[in-house]
Amino acid sequence: MHLLSMREHSQLELERKLLRRFDSTVVQQVLRELRQQGLQSDARFAEQYVYSRRNKGYGPLRIRAELQEKGVAEERIAACLDAVEEDWYATMLGVAERKFGSHSPADRKEMAKRGRFLSSRGFPSWMINEYLFG
Repeated sequence: MHLLSMREHSQLELERKLLRRFDSTVVQQVLRELRQQGLQSDARFAEQYVYSRRNKGYGPLRIRAELQEKGVAEERIAACLDAVEEDWYATMLGVAERKFGSHSPADRKEMAKRGRFLSSRGFPSWMINEYLFG
């Protein structure tokens, strides 16, 4: 309960943390009870995670990969990313403007730097190309 009171956790995250301290059968029983009582929900975790990471300037590819690492089902990830009403391109433009300012890249080196940064943030290549080449 203490772990869930701090923030939402995926089932896999919670299981990993609890297995460090408790027996596997006890952990499975506790996880089952938490799900039944609605105290642990992968859907709620994924929604919160997408919202949080998007607000920090991360793109859909990176968020998807992070949720997969945390054991969230692909259907749930897709649903949460599709439910985001904000335009991902607008998010990317905001991230780029905060990092590089509103001026256009001066040369190929600057374009490559911006492209690498946006790619590491998890924005798709087609979106980055649209930003860089218009």
